[in-house]
Order: sequence, then C-alpha cells, then structure tokens
Amino acid sequence: MESLVNSEHYNPAVVKVTELVGALQELVEDNFVDVLVQGELSNVSRPTSGHLYFTLKDSSAQIRCAMFRSQARLLNFLPQDGEGVICRGRVSVYAQRGDLQLIVEEMNPEGVGSLQQAFEEVRQRLDREGLFAREKKKPLPAFPQTIGVVTSASGAAFQDILQILRRRAVGVTVLLRPVRVQGVGAAAEIAAGIADLNRHKDVNVMIVGRGGGSKEDLWAFNEEVVARAIAASEVPVISAVGHETDVTIADLVADLRAPTPSSAAELVVQNRLELERHLDQLMLRLGRQMRWQLNLLNSRLDGLKKRLKSPTEPLRQQQQQVAQLLSRLVQGMRHGCQEHHHRLNQLAGRLTALSPTAVLNRGYAIVLHDNQVVVSSRQVQSRDDLRVILAQGQIQVQVTAVTGSDEEDVDPTLDL
Repeated sequence: MESLVNSEHYNPAVVKVTELVGALQELVEDNFVDVLVQGELSNVSRPTSGHLYFTLKDSSAQIRCAMFRSQARLLNFLPQDGEGVICRGRVSVYAQRGDLQLIVEEMNPEGVGSLQQAFEEVRQRLDREGLFAREKKKPLPAFPQTIGVVTSASGAAFQDILQILRRRAVGVTVLLRPVRVQGVGAAAEIAAGIADLNRHKDVNVMIVGRGGGSKEDLWAFNEEVVARAIAASEVPVISAVGHETDVTIADLVADLRAPTPSSAAELVVQNRLELERHLDQLMLRLGRQMRWQLNLLNSRLDGLKKRLKSPTEPLRQQQQQVAQLLSRLVQGMRHGCQEHHHRLNQLAGRLTALSPTAVLNRGYAIVLHDNQVVVSSRQVQSRDDLRVILAQGQIQVQVTAVTGSDEEDVDPTLDL
C-alpha cells in the first residue's frame, strides 16, 4: 500500500484501478482469513449451480456473502430471509466490482453457537475424566436374548427397531422403557430409563436413541446426566441418535455408536446373522461331502461289477444297503429341517404373543397418567386426566370415580 502513496508529502501517486483494487485485496485477504460474523440474512439466492449467495446485515451495515456448493450442501438447515445466523469464513475483495465479500465456510442459526460452546464444555470435561476412553467400552453380547430400548414409545425410531428385530431375530425379547426424547426434563427421563433397564437382570444389551431432528431437538442426548448414566450402565449401550451426521455426547460415551436406530438393531443381531450364514455354508459343505462320498461308493460298486463276471448276491446287498442309507439320510435331513422349522414357528408365535402391539390388538389398552403407566386404581384420583393408548389411536379420558383395591379390580378370568 505504501508503494501507491507518497507518504512524505501526502501527494498520492497516480495508480490504475487494477493496482488500487489489487492492493486492497492483498490488505484485506491477508488480515481477515478467519472471522465470525453475526447478522441477519437477506436476498438469499441458491441458483442451479448449488452455490449460496446472500447478504448479511445488521441495523448499520451489510456485506455480500457467498457460500460455495461444497460447503452449502453440508448445511443442516434451510437459510431464509430475515433469519439470524453466525457465519465463519474469510473476507475477500471481488475485483470486478471492487466490492468486499465474505466467503462463508460454516453457517449456523443464532443460538447454535451457544449450544456448540456448551457441547464443547461438557465434552472436554468428560474427556478429562476418561469417560470416552476406549478401554472402558464394553463388548456387545454375541447372542442377546433380551434387548432393552430407551426411546419414545410413539416415535418412529422404536418401530424401526422392532421391524428389524422381528425380521432378523425371531425369539428375541424387546423391553421398551418409554421416555421423552426432547424438551424440558427429557434428559432426566432418559437417564432414569437407562438405570431402570440396568435393574432388569435379563437385559443383555441396550439401545438408547431417537430419530432425527434439529440440534435443539437432540440436545437431551448432550446433557451430562445422560452421559453419566450411560457410563455407569453395567449393560452395554448402543447409542442411536438422529442421523449419521449427528454426533452427540451420548455417542462418545456409549460402548458403540450406530448412525440410526435401524442400524443399531442390525448391529445387535449381527452375530446371529453371521452364525446363520456360517450354518448355511456348513450345510453346503456337508452336502458336497455327502455327494462326494456317494459318488465314491458308486464308483467302487461299478468297479466290482466290472471285476465280476455276473452280478452276485453280495453286490446286490451292498447296493441295497447304500440305497437304504441314502434314504435314511434324506429322511433324517428332512425331519431335522421340519423340526427346526416348527421350532422357529413356535418362537415366532411366542414373540408375537408377547408383543405390546399384539396385546393392544386383542382389545387391551395402555393407560397413562402423567406419562406413567397406570396398573392400580391407587395411582389415580377422581377428576384425573388419563391418556389411553389403543391399538389404533389414543383417547383422553377423565376419572369420574375410583373404586376397589388392586385385588378387587382384577378379573382372574381375563386371559392376557
């Protein structure tokens, strides 16, 4: 810049526009390489190129901004005019117009910055305590019989998990601990749900998570109380929060992180599927070995036929014995397959009978008072508002009267 100005006599040198803009460009781009700017979006435009163009302004000033396609496609929200944001990037000079512009590399809605700061504070504190250490990760059981799930009872995440397990893990018991997964008090409910499932000695592995959402929606899984509950769990925990790009404190503490709830269910039964594939391979090898043995026996019989001038009784007996052995072998294999098929059908029937959905379809309902399951008349009072979950839909009701004790209220003839 000094080369363009006569600083001694304050007489400016004559320069070309290109030289002046170039000097400004060098000055700006060397000194503003990483800035955080807060402002309001306006003139948001996203042409077919995929780049994002907008103006960032406040009450006194504004600056043009550009966000290239490679960064714009990573945004987890849709920028709108009038939205408050915090942008991170570098300042540049657009030489063709001589304009200042901000080349944006990251952009978050206002409020996300404070959330990120809180996230980092919790992460660093727990990291110093060693809660993320690899040696603290517990291995998953090879063949779990009871799988605990801590999530919303009405969310899609639980249905996705059930669908995977019903298809790939017939006979496995799923134990749901319903909790709120967002909002005030959700973190405490999640932590309590983890502790509750630890008290069930039959639970072999636990899935803790929810479906996708904004950073604010997922924040309960960044709370320290949830992280410490996962760390204290004696049951191995798989975290399954949001989508693959969402990383929470719960993911860092958990024994294993799954990108989605469906992926968590697949990870739980992965060993079972590998065993099934291994058994299929063994069956193929057994079949090949049997065919080889039969071919060998047939070859030997053919050799005996050629050596004998005429068929003899011993040869016929050997042929008959081979045929009988083959028949018994085929019958044994068929009987074994039928027995295993029958056993699988029995296990599938038991799993269906134990399914909460199956119970609801038989006419029963789940009654909730303040999100707690009502199992006794002592839990409610007259004029309490209750929520009744049916197989299809829900009903809001109000208690008009409370009568009888637990023993008097239960009909012993009811078949659950």
